[in-house]
Amino acid sequence: MSGCTAPVLGHIRGGGADCPVHGRGGGYGYSYSEPQRYPSYPSAPAPVRSSGSSGGGGGGGRRSARPSWQPSGSSVSYTAAQVRNLEPVRAAVVERTQQQDVFLCHAWPDRQADAKDVYDQLVEQGVATWFSEVSLRPGTDMRIAIEKGLTSSRMGLVLVTPEMLKTLKNDRSVANSELSALLRRNLLVPVMHGATFEELDQIAPMLASRGGFDTAEESMQDIVAKISELVGVLIGEEAAAL
Repeated sequence: MSGCTAPVLGHIRGGGADCPVHGRGGGYGYSYSEPQRYPSYPSAPAPVRSSGSSGGGGGGGRRSARPSWQPSGSSVSYTAAQVRNLEPVRAAVVERTQQQDVFLCHAWPDRQADAKDVYDQLVEQGVATWFSEVSLRPGTDMRIAIEKGLTSSRMGLVLVTPEMLKTLKNDRSVANSELSALLRRNLLVPVMHGATFEELDQIAPMLASRGGFDTAEESMQDIVAKISELVGVLIGEEAAAL
């Protein structure tokens, strides 16, 4: 890797010991622990995939469905596969009362481009988002800061770009226990952006097995609106229907 990979894997793993920019005494001068090995996960059911889908339950099989958590005035349209894939995420999210809504997980090279665009759109939708460019400051212990961001967020959103695929290919471990816990507890949603679920499956099959979104099938604006609805807490009849 040619640059720093934080906050996705490089600085989570062992606090950044393997980061080519900040590791081994460079950058901010953290202390590090030994990198962890890829954890073993219990088998999880594959997401529902409708015909015509490219893999992760984006917009394939255009039959629409309305999730119980969707506000009555919402204009975005969900596929039946998306509703089924997101139902366990929604059930897990409403149980959490963390300070932040979303932990935005991204490849370091995307921090001032695609990831920044997603962050801006999330904020415009009123979603409290942990994002490296805003939440991290030089001189801080990145490992501790990232762990705090993960534990203080209700769910994780992984922006899977070509740069993210490169990062995952160079480091197949998910070495932060909190990030692993989000994945195991249905609190991690991938968003494919210039990459496919098939490509992700070759590198990170557990992440690829989760139903998510794909900008090849719908706009990022609509995806962000759905994330906003997913973490939104409804009241009255809408909440009771969940």
